[in-house]
Amino acid sequence: METKAGDPGAFAHFDLHRVPSPAFVIDEAKLRTNLEVLADIKHRSGAHILSALKAFSMWEVAPLIGEYLDGVCASGLWEARLGYDKYEGEIATYSPAYKAAELPEIAAISDHLIFNTPGQIATHSALIRGLRDGGEQFDIGLRINPMTPLGEVAKYDPCSPHSRLGFPIDQLNEAHFETIDGLHFHTLCEQNFEPLYETWEAIVPYIADHVDQLKWLNLGGGHHITRDDYNREELVAFLEDLRETSGCEVYLEPGEAVALDAGILVGEILDVFDNDMPVAITDVSATCHMPDVIEAPYRPAMLHEQRDGEAVRLGGPSCLAGDVIGDYRLPGPAEPGLRFAFLDQAHYSMVKTTTFNGVALPSIWLWNSETDELRCVKEFDWTTFRDRLS
Repeated sequence: METKAGDPGAFAHFDLHRVPSPAFVIDEAKLRTNLEVLADIKHRSGAHILSALKAFSMWEVAPLIGEYLDGVCASGLWEARLGYDKYEGEIATYSPAYKAAELPEIAAISDHLIFNTPGQIATHSALIRGLRDGGEQFDIGLRINPMTPLGEVAKYDPCSPHSRLGFPIDQLNEAHFETIDGLHFHTLCEQNFEPLYETWEAIVPYIADHVDQLKWLNLGGGHHITRDDYNREELVAFLEDLRETSGCEVYLEPGEAVALDAGILVGEILDVFDNDMPVAITDVSATCHMPDVIEAPYRPAMLHEQRDGEAVRLGGPSCLAGDVIGDYRLPGPAEPGLRFAFLDQAHYSMVKTTTFNGVALPSIWLWNSETDELRCVKEFDWTTFRDRLS
């Protein structure tokens, strides 16, 4: 999988020795730039834009996000709690399946409660009625599967055959629309406007006769709106037209777009040896700090990577044989003490870190590239690992 980002931006001039290693460094100024782009789309189109916590949940910057966006979207109880506790605005919660014991709290703090199937709505119908009769106010949504696969990697495409995410759109019937207030779909991943439009064109024939029964349409995430080559003018025109023709409120849930190119992961070489090529052990772990490198898989871009020279294989400090980040032409000599940084690590990498094998978690720093202010937001010690399981 080829990542669509990796612009160093102001990090091209950041001294990697200003922070301990390993460390995530988030550029507050770049975050604001991204949010300004999203807010412009929101204001010109009339759409609501929610920040996807599953991609970026660094609540230290929640007040900044609240200045520009309409709220957050959550993927279950704990993210909904975080949204309610730390963020402002609306909360839209979706889960592939809800536990009955958790629904009352989720409903109490969510504006939109989005289900994966009509069966889940039916299963919890008595509970939903009871909550509403008791005064809780929330909309019911249904996630649909447009059955139009446009993703680069099938296992990450919610429209791939036998997908577990979303109700197959060709199974929708009139009775389903009687139980819901809105429809949700999320099928994109790091994509431009055209796949969104193509997906919507595939959806229309199935819902055209029932749109007037809906209050809102949620177009999900995966929209790389803040990338320079994104066709924002067509997006604005589409969203305006969709609002006018459907009569519905329209929502977008960008995740990566909020923090795109806004963070780096700083690491250091600990040891170098030869095994038919130079092999370096680093304090950055693919499995612990950047699991998408293994899961996607993909090759993260490196700050100041050279075009020429001998490639060095970088691996992490864990005992997992597959803890390999990739082969790189380093910005300096391959020797212990060399600092390096991987680009575009603010989203997904931070939320997926683990303490497997007792590997230390990176500290988290907030930097403002305009003022050069740098401060530590979070540090972890060994008790994070000790206290996790008992």
